Amino acid sequence: MRAAFIERTGPPEVIQLGDLPDPSPAPHEVLVQVRAAAVNPIDTYVRSGAVAMPLPLPFVVGCDLAGEVVAVGEAASGLRIGDRVWGSNQGLLGRQGTCAERAAVDARWLYPTPACVSDRDAAAAALVGITAHLGLVTHAGLQAGETIFVSGGSGGVGTMVVQIAKRLGARVIATASGEVAAARVAAFGADQVIDRRALSPAPDALARAVLATSPGGVDVVWETLREPDLDAAVTMLADRGRIVLMAGREARPAFPVGPFYVKQASLKGFVMFKASWQEQTAAAADLARWMTAGLRAPIGVVLPLAETAAAHRLQEQGTIGRTGGLAGKIVIEP
Repeated sequence: MRAAFIERTGPPEVIQLGDLPDPSPAPHEVLVQVRAAAVNPIDTYVRSGAVAMPLPLPFVVGCDLAGEVVAVGEAASGLRIGDRVWGSNQGLLGRQGTCAERAAVDARWLYPTPACVSDRDAAAAALVGITAHLGLVTHAGLQAGETIFVSGGSGGVGTMVVQIAKRLGARVIATASGEVAAARVAAFGADQVIDRRALSPAPDALARAVLATSPGGVDVVWETLREPDLDAAVTMLADRGRIVLMAGREARPAFPVGPFYVKQASLKGFVMFKASWQEQTAAAADLARWMTAGLRAPIGVVLPLAETAAAHRLQEQGTIGRTGGLAGKIVIEP
């Protein structure tokens, strides 16, 4: 099979395109003919070595996939040859990735693709959708009628947080950078969008802007940025508010202990790939229902397998370089 793989960690240029043996599914696995894979920041961190994980070399990159089951291991249950499936959490913790023509995947990490959802859309929504669901439902316990502030509402996870929070019945305040990005976030359903570029340079400008739209504070703050401003987050919280962190691996911000404990607030950090398969399956069930009703992760670029290295460069420019040129998910079609 053709695959995009690495034999050592490093820059995007270490990604090779070549032929590898077709994987043979273990008893609990199924073999998927991959129709679409999606690129996420974690893919670039694993490839570069920034996040150290066991890598079975040659290592196929990629977390997300959608496609068709073409073989079933003897102990795998719930799936049959010909089933359309989608999933994530591959290419992590020693598992081979998805940027290949075929992938052997533990059946527990795969979910039926709704008939009305394309492989592109299913793959694009996988990691970001499951991440958003885990953060909102499992960790924040967001309830209908509550208000959530989403820092970075136009990013891959942020767009899904905005959409899912609305489906859970919450009021959503989100940030974006620039008028175009702000319009996109509003189109995803945000009730108020704050353009960061229009704020004054004052350190408390963001918190004041949020409190102007929600004078009693917000119930949940979801931080997507790599350098979280915890002082602003705590300032805008209501009593018993919750802060969710899922980025900023290298960040060491100051923490406002005083107002945090007086508000009886809580802070939860999480990474999607450490969630159990049961937790991810529950998230996927809701996502499938919402995708059937129209939930989508916006897709910015679709590239062939041969351009996987270029896809990683583009992802890094958007995530690390903050060029603002990446508006939507990058999808790879083998």
